Amino acid sequence: MRKMNFGAGPSVLPMEVLEEIQRNIVDYHKMGMSMIEASHRGGMFEDMYDECLSDFRKVFSIPDDYDVYFLGGGATLQFTMIPMNFLLKGGHADYTRTGSWSNKAADDAAKLGNVSIVFDGKDSNYSTLPDPKEIRPSEDSSYLYLCSNETIGGIEWQDFPDTGSVPLIADMSSDFLSRPVDVSRFAMIYGGVQKNLGPAGATVIIMRRDMLDKRNPGLTAYMDYGKHAKERGLYNTPPVFSIWVVGLVLKWIMANGGVEGMLEHAKMKSGYIYDVIDSSSFYRSPVDSRYRSRMNVVFRCPTEELEAKFVEESKKEGMVGLKGHRSVGGLRASLYNALPMEDAASLAEFMKEFERRNG
Repeated sequence: MRKMNFGAGPSVLPMEVLEEIQRNIVDYHKMGMSMIEASHRGGMFEDMYDECLSDFRKVFSIPDDYDVYFLGGGATLQFTMIPMNFLLKGGHADYTRTGSWSNKAADDAAKLGNVSIVFDGKDSNYSTLPDPKEIRPSEDSSYLYLCSNETIGGIEWQDFPDTGSVPLIADMSSDFLSRPVDVSRFAMIYGGVQKNLGPAGATVIIMRRDMLDKRNPGLTAYMDYGKHAKERGLYNTPPVFSIWVVGLVLKWIMANGGVEGMLEHAKMKSGYIYDVIDSSSFYRSPVDSRYRSRMNVVFRCPTEELEAKFVEESKKEGMVGLKGHRSVGGLRASLYNALPMEDAASLAEFMKEFERRNG
C-alpha cells in the first residue's frame, strides 16, 4: 500500500510520473539505453531538454526576454551565486528576513557584501509578513531578495512588492508552479525542484537577460550566470535524471489544468486542514491567517507529548512526513502539487478523530 507522503522534500511525485519512469528507466522510448546513461551533448538528451524548457515556458508563462535553465547545487548554492554576481562592490542589496531560508540567504550575502534588511520578522517569531506595498528597496540597491514561501515556518507571500527599477529576486523553491505568477515583475526566480517539480538534484533558474549586464567582473566559471545562460545550463554535465523527471511533471501539470488548476487544488487541500484547525480548540496555527502557506501547513497540539503521539499514530494510518522541522518543532503537512486530494481529506479526518480521542 502506497504511503500518504506529507514530507517537505524530497516530496511526493505523481503516480503517473513514477510509472512513466518505471517504463522507460532501462530503455528510454526503445532507444536502446537509459536517459540517465545518455550524453548531455547528444540528441537523445537534448531533445528531452529542449522540450522540458519549452514546456516550462508554456506552463509558467515566461516572457521571451528571460533565460530558463537548470543548475546543480540546490537552491542553497544560489544564496552565494546571487550576491557574487549582483551585489555590486561598494554597493548594497536589500533582503527580507521572513524565516529560515531567507535568513540563510541574507546571512550568506552579508559575508560577501553590504546587506540592508528591509523587513525582519524576528519579533513575531517569523509568523507574519508585511504588506507588500510597504516594502520599498533602498536607494541604489543592487536588488531586493525574498523567499516566496517559507517551507519551515509555513508562511507565504500572497502578493509581491513593487520594486520599481530595482531588480526583484525570489526563491520559489516550495511553491513553484502552485499558482500563477507574473514573471515579468521579477528579475530572477529560482528554486530547487525537489518539492513541487521533481526529485532532488536540480535547481531551475529563470532570469531576465538584462541582469547579465549587471554582473560583477572576475567571476569563476561555474559561479557566473552569464556562462550558464550562454550554454543554456549545459556548461557542465547537468543533473540529467532530475531534469527528465521535471519534464514529466510539467506534462502532468499541463494535463491537470496548468498552474491555475494547481492553485485550485492547493486551495482545496489546504482548506481541508485549515478548516479543522480553525474549528478546533485543540489545534492551533502559529501563522498569521493572512499569510498562511497553501503548500506547508504548520500547526500545534496542546503539548509536545501529544504532537509526538500524533506523529506515531499517523504513521500507523500510512501517513508520513508530518513531524515539524527540527528547528521549530510542532507538526507540518506539506501539500505539494502531486499530493492527491484524497490524502489531504484523509489527514483532515485523522485530525478530527485524534482530537476526539485526546482533546
